Amino acid sequence: MNVLVKYFLRGLLYIIPLSLTIWIFFFLVKYVGQMMTPVVNEVNKVIDLDLNWLSTVLAVIIICVLVIIIGYLGSILISTPINTIFKKLLKKAPLVQTIYTSIKDLMQTFVGDKKGFSEPVLVKVYENSNIERIGFVTSEDVKSLSIKDGKVLVYMPHSYAISGQLFVVDKKDVKRIDCSASEVMKLVVSGGVAEIEK
Repeated sequence: MNVLVKYFLRGLLYIIPLSLTIWIFFFLVKYVGQMMTPVVNEVNKVIDLDLNWLSTVLAVIIICVLVIIIGYLGSILISTPINTIFKKLLKKAPLVQTIYTSIKDLMQTFVGDKKGFSEPVLVKVYENSNIERIGFVTSEDVKSLSIKDGKVLVYMPHSYAISGQLFVVDKKDVKRIDCSASEVMKLVVSGGVAEIEK
């Protein structure tokens, strides 16, 4: 029963905004169409044709153009200035800027175009030990850090926490894991409890 209620409420979340949008659009088309009717009637008299449908077409075109203009102006007058002000405020608080940009980059890693945790690996951290840790290669280009070739950056997440450590590791101590990155991340975060689905 709870599942049915959950899906019912989720259905309402999809239907209500869509229904309101459609209703508002058709209301505006009808309203603007009524405003255009006298003009269309005059055109009908001049060219002696029945163009009553023209008022509806003109109303749709006018509304679409207005929505595009509002979207454009909104992005210029609201979105851009707010972003600019926010960035200026961040520059005045370097610690907050560091935290914000780090979290933003982390989120883009998971949901954006830049996929940073896409290559799961096993890492031998200590030379005289058989213990290996699970991590993710985040960068193979370490020249910008003035680190010699043959090393990679590996991020090792902690279990039951949204944290981890970044290590500079020799490539020879890194072994690729033949499994999807999301499943390996789930395994690490759950402390090994979660089952990997292949």
